[in-house]
Amino acid sequence: MTAVSKLNTRQEGRLPGDPPHVAVMDTTLRDGEQTPNVSYSPAEKLQLARMLLVDVEVDRIEIASTRVSTGELESAQRITKWARKARLIQRVEMLGYCDGKKSVDWICGAGGKVMNLLTKGSERHCVEQLGLTPEQHRERISATVRYARKKRLTVNVYLEDWSSGVRDSFDYVFAMVQELRELRVARIFLADTLGIFSPEDVTRFVGLMTATWPAVDFEYHGHNDYGLATANCLAAIQCGARGVHTSVNGMGERAGNTSLSEVVAAIHDHSEIRTSVIEGRLSALSSLVETFSGKEVSANTPIVGRDVYTQTAGIHADGDAKGDLYATRLAPKRFGGARRYALGKLSGKASLDHNLADLGIALPEADRDLVLERIVELGDRKHIVTPEDLPYLIADVLKTPEDQLVKIASYRVDVASGEPPKAEVALAYRGVVEKAEASGDGGYDAFMNALKKAAKALTIDVPILADYRVRIPPGGRTGALVETTITWLVQTPSSSGRRKAGETFSTLGVDSDQLAAAIIATEKMLNAVSTRRTNAKSKRPAKDRRKATAPSKRSDR
Repeated sequence: MTAVSKLNTRQEGRLPGDPPHVAVMDTTLRDGEQTPNVSYSPAEKLQLARMLLVDVEVDRIEIASTRVSTGELESAQRITKWARKARLIQRVEMLGYCDGKKSVDWICGAGGKVMNLLTKGSERHCVEQLGLTPEQHRERISATVRYARKKRLTVNVYLEDWSSGVRDSFDYVFAMVQELRELRVARIFLADTLGIFSPEDVTRFVGLMTATWPAVDFEYHGHNDYGLATANCLAAIQCGARGVHTSVNGMGERAGNTSLSEVVAAIHDHSEIRTSVIEGRLSALSSLVETFSGKEVSANTPIVGRDVYTQTAGIHADGDAKGDLYATRLAPKRFGGARRYALGKLSGKASLDHNLADLGIALPEADRDLVLERIVELGDRKHIVTPEDLPYLIADVLKTPEDQLVKIASYRVDVASGEPPKAEVALAYRGVVEKAEASGDGGYDAFMNALKKAAKALTIDVPILADYRVRIPPGGRTGALVETTITWLVQTPSSSGRRKAGETFSTLGVDSDQLAAAIIATEKMLNAVSTRRTNAKSKRPAKDRRKATAPSKRSDR
């Protein structure tokens, strides 16, 4: 194995007897950007590149296609500038074409060191799309690779439509690989470009490649047209592929590419092979890509969907309470998530108990039964009940005063054409009122900026807004109730002193005014955060509690 191969497969430092390692090359920033209506800004690409390589620790990333646009060039230059300083430049790759010197020069101008050369892996694509004979195509490949080597680029090669080529024209594929071996390319990528293979096909044909050329570093590039991409990747590595290609949330053309989180979990749990990926950062990465791309992740998406760690049936909650009877290796904390217990018509006492315990609320059995009855009733009417709604629901059912630690005492939001929105907020916490003013990019943004100022003065930590959804009943009735659901991300300090992503939770507000609904949801968030903080303090040893000081009294300014 060459020095470059050792660096790029990250094998150095591995000890004899360690489990075999498979490389993960993530192409969210290149192939994933071929998702319809998705385009990342240079700043977004840089942030995702950092997270993929440093936080999640994929082995390599593919960040751009050559000669696409000035924005693509700027993105690539930003990433390579950062990667050189971080000594990660050999883990950053770009797609190039058999166009003489053009792609090579573009990559060099972008600061890149690795080119993934796109070639035709099937004779049909070669003849019908390029209009070239196989010999002519190989000559162009050879010229491009030799020029790239003069420019000191590492070259990997994509065999586009390899899955059709190896099945229908193996002589063509054989000649191509022989040529690439003579050119001493670093890796050869076996692309199931149209997602046509089954796991049995992958086992047969990837196995054929690795048996015929055991010294070649083959990597498998799958697509998910039949929903088989993860299974196909697993089959590929089990028959000798040394790397797999992924994208975050399965982003990509048509049905998308292989999902990073799914394939990593499948490899770790269903094979003896290991990756370098940090599983605990996958949920945070998924959320960031969802935000930047504007492409919502389905709630039941494996590993990263917002519902996949939620138990709905009461019997499941009961089983968890009696010994984690419904737990599997797909534990939420493993991937940066948290176990939740849904509140609805299928809820049982155990579901309610889990949520009450999390909020630090204790209820007599008779009162608990009344609250559960109301939850089931609301579920029948298709109303959503979140854990953060429980204190309000309890107050309503038991006719007790609301135990609100925090209240948005008053607010005013002004929005006018030609002027930035402005907001005034008065926030009350344990009898202390703090006022603040701020502006923002929109009405709610101005409100939140003012709220954060007031909350900071009251030593209340405001989580990060992770998602904001509005549901308006159809029919065009402007006076209809609006339902606003906001998801919040709580950050916690890591051992290094930096902030790291923690759990998420959602709050819901309903009002005829959209902004008012959002503010109701925000007030619930403040109470949830304050209640949890109060409960955490009450559980500390007495000597630690004595050190905690309440906010100083302030006048209502």
